[in-house]
Amino acid sequence: MTAAAPPSPVVPGPDRLPAPASFMAHGELGERPNIIVDGAPLPSTLLTLSHWPVNQTPAALKRDTSTATAFAWLDTPEFHQDIPWVSNSHFDEDGLFSMFAVTDPVAALARRELLEAGALAGDFGVYGGRAGPRLAFAIETLADPSCSPLPPSVFAAGDRVAALYQALLPRLPGLLAGLDGQPGLWAAQELHLDDSERLLDRGEVTLRELPELDLAVVTIPPALAARRARRYLRSEAAPVHPFAIHNRTGCSRILRVQGRRYEFQYRYETWVQLASRKPPLRRDLRALRDRLNQLETGGACWRLEPADQVAPRLWLREGPDSALDPERFIAELAAALASAPVAWDPFDWRPTDA
Repeated sequence: MTAAAPPSPVVPGPDRLPAPASFMAHGELGERPNIIVDGAPLPSTLLTLSHWPVNQTPAALKRDTSTATAFAWLDTPEFHQDIPWVSNSHFDEDGLFSMFAVTDPVAALARRELLEAGALAGDFGVYGGRAGPRLAFAIETLADPSCSPLPPSVFAAGDRVAALYQALLPRLPGLLAGLDGQPGLWAAQELHLDDSERLLDRGEVTLRELPELDLAVVTIPPALAARRARRYLRSEAAPVHPFAIHNRTGCSRILRVQGRRYEFQYRYETWVQLASRKPPLRRDLRALRDRLNQLETGGACWRLEPADQVAPRLWLREGPDSALDPERFIAELAAALASAPVAWDPFDWRPTDA
């Protein structure tokens, strides 16, 4: 699993903290001096606090999540600069929490443990107790236009990313203080997570690790129905909640097997620059996709998402099941993971046509 957040250091006094920066929409920064959190720097950026592939974060501050990186900056006065503006090109949990740390350091430090736990859960599906997942689920709900209690104007804005930051930064202290009392924001996903953990505990869903490939094979009963899960600001159909799987294995490659339907996915940990470890690099699976389509005899068709997406998948289109039995499919996948060319290296990033 991704390394847990280290114990929080003593909270520095206000005189040891940088001046709070103010949020500005990414498209409005221009030449204004700025901090970028959880993203890639601009020419006008003076400080980056991010785990992204395009990264200029000081090495001494790098952590697995951008939220932990922002707190490391608050801990380290020698890196402090009074920079007036902070921004990010996208919205998600880790972006929001790292933004909060820079715009309101005193309030963020008071809730540091919860914020770091929420970032680990939201980005990597890794958690100890329920606080981190609940916070991640709550932010996903707030950012979902189909069910969010935020005003509709937030989702009608021309710059929805900026509108979400502007709406949620001032609401975040109240959410952090009263998270357990707002089950409407997290209870549905937590129930799915609880049920999924029980399936794993009882052995009805099994997880087998192949360490030489950094691969976890998750076998799911064919009749287990898919339920809605929400990650990375999008919904997915998941018989087993992804958090339940990710929290049980440190493998960075996940294969879900449900009868003769297979779904392989690279975890988000392989897209970013982790500080705690370096997972095996993503391999180019286009040749595997083509080979699988040649091997199929019953009309099954394989799809592959580009390797530069945050958590790309290889999976079957809607339609017939695979003609391949699980062991044959795993053998084909293992061969590709062992020999296919590298398609993505977060420490040596280049554009890809994958």
